[in-house]
Amino acid sequence: MRNRATGQRATLRQHRRQAEGRHAHGRLRGTRQRLSGRVAAPADPAVLQILARRAVVLSSVRRFFEDREFVEVETPALVPSPGLDVHLGAFEVRTPKGEPAGWLATSPEYQMKRLLSAGAKRIFQLCRSYRGEEHGRHHEREFTMLEWYRADATSDDVIRDTEELVAFIADAMANSGDHLLASQQESTPETWGLSSLAAPWRRVTVEEALELHANVALETLADDDERFFRLWAEDVQPRLGSERPVVVTDWPSSMASLARLKENGMADRFEVFFRGVELCNGFGELTDPAEQRRRFEQDQAARQAVGAPVYPIDERFLDDLERGMPQSGGNALGVDRLLMLLVGADSIQDVMPFPEERL
Repeated sequence: MRNRATGQRATLRQHRRQAEGRHAHGRLRGTRQRLSGRVAAPADPAVLQILARRAVVLSSVRRFFEDREFVEVETPALVPSPGLDVHLGAFEVRTPKGEPAGWLATSPEYQMKRLLSAGAKRIFQLCRSYRGEEHGRHHEREFTMLEWYRADATSDDVIRDTEELVAFIADAMANSGDHLLASQQESTPETWGLSSLAAPWRRVTVEEALELHANVALETLADDDERFFRLWAEDVQPRLGSERPVVVTDWPSSMASLARLKENGMADRFEVFFRGVELCNGFGELTDPAEQRRRFEQDQAARQAVGAPVYPIDERFLDDLERGMPQSGGNALGVDRLLMLLVGADSIQDVMPFPEERL
């Protein structure tokens, strides 16, 4: 029955094409006559520049990882669990009948780690991600994310990847004739990439950053995450990476998320900041399924306590952790933020062809 129906549809399409063909010449002649009197709309240089810059960044990312034998992967945009961090907002998707269908992915992390459990060694992905957060200079609800993972690797390996990747992209943009950071500092593209992005970047711990910029000891904030985040946002982050990117390591264990714990009890997590903007968030990945479940349940309880939607645990992700995921390192980098910083734009909206405000 399925083959017969398919054949009937094919025959119907053939008849339609024959009928359309008899009129095509007349329609084309009429269209040419109508268009001959029109003047083409002028090009928008700003939009064309955005497209050109994004093309350089995206092609550079792919070339960088392919040269290092990473495999580009794709994972679903519609997922059964969007993540459980207490501050994370996700977009729920429903069918036309109103039935729950899942959530738009806030990150491809769970599915990419499942690929590591399946035996993948080096993988990367460029994808659109979605988060229900406040709109701002550094935030859009839909944005471009780069994530990559290395099996049998550490967070130090991924930090080196990050240093090399950003310099590689900056050099590609400079070679394309772009004037990097033209609005923020006096430098040429040739010297800027070498002077500001040369590895290794400075590394500081969370404890050192708090003492340096807020004159506060981390131990005094042990049971007060709200005060920690306020001090970090107001006093610390704006001062990080003013001239060169800085890598902040050793986060409190309460902020480990999907990172393992180091021998010193701190989270094996790092974030890179440049000109006061968070650029990426990487982990030495947690591979213990029991500990990951405990954290997920803790996050669910925290979300319920503040009245946030409680998202389900991704059981298949935990099942794959149970089957075995190798020690790995991974990183999630905001592509729009990176481009904004490299060209000295004031906001990520300035480097996106269709930010929300122009839809």
